[in-house]
Amino acid sequence: MRRICCALALLTLVAAATPALAQTYPNRPIRIFVPFAAGGAVDTLARLVGQKLSENLGQSVIVENRAGAGGNLAADLVAKAAPDGYTVLITPNGLAISPSLYKTLPFDVTRDFIPVTQLVASQLVVAANPKLPANSIAELIALAKSKPGGLNYGSTGIGNPLHLTMEMLKSAAGIDIQAVPYRGDAPLNAGLIAGEIQVAVVPLSTTVQHVQAGTLKALATGGSKRSPALNNVAIVAETIPGFESSSWQGFFVPAGTPREIVTTLQRETAKVLQLPDVQARLRAGGNEPVGSTPEEFNVRFKADIAKFAKIIADAKIPKQD
Repeated sequence: MRRICCALALLTLVAAATPALAQTYPNRPIRIFVPFAAGGAVDTLARLVGQKLSENLGQSVIVENRAGAGGNLAADLVAKAAPDGYTVLITPNGLAISPSLYKTLPFDVTRDFIPVTQLVASQLVVAANPKLPANSIAELIALAKSKPGGLNYGSTGIGNPLHLTMEMLKSAAGIDIQAVPYRGDAPLNAGLIAGEIQVAVVPLSTTVQHVQAGTLKALATGGSKRSPALNNVAIVAETIPGFESSSWQGFFVPAGTPREIVTTLQRETAKVLQLPDVQARLRAGGNEPVGSTPEEFNVRFKADIAKFAKIIADAKIPKQD
């Protein structure tokens, strides 16, 4: 009986401590882990949101880049971190792709994470080196068919949203373009500008300035409607009816993080995304601010897990080690 009473007392103390923990959150620096190299779309958003969160919360928000394993290195680090709201993963929808792409993962995407909020909805763009003799998707298809396997494209990893979009395009158009690997958006864009590669599917947010400067050209965007940032650029669906591929970025925390802390993090992040200067910067880069609730983001996340499972199966992409 004495042991039972002690156990009940301990449970009561833990239950009482959880609201107290949430009420003092945050009282030390928050770390946001980026699964890719500095300078890319995910890193850029993390630093923008992180700076504003720091100002609003009165605590430092530290952005750390942990590139590797197709984004799984950072995801695994966060999955195994203390569930206290001080370790946050920012990731694109590649996290929804991982279960169908890899033979094994050191974490479970649905059990080991709590979706906090979708930060943005992002456009993808099919961009090309200015010297490529094609100025539209139709011209790219014609060029690729005239020299099968003679064109190459930049890829930042097998099975990520950029790679899958190109695979969808290749399959829909019946063309063969060879992949050249890069470690992130920034080095890929540099290679595309230098002419190391001829074409790539890239985030609009890190590409729009190069298109506007004329160092890259946009052949099309992948969304269901034209992007306000490049409204003179056609969508792929204008050439291939029904084609649609877009992306998102969101915050995740380790499973077991107290509900009150998740709510606080989502609420404060949503406030940041409503700031006029933040919205202006996001939209200029082809991103639409979202700030969804954890419940809304969880529904979107699970739907994408199912969607990408079908895309990978249809593309016959082998399971990766």
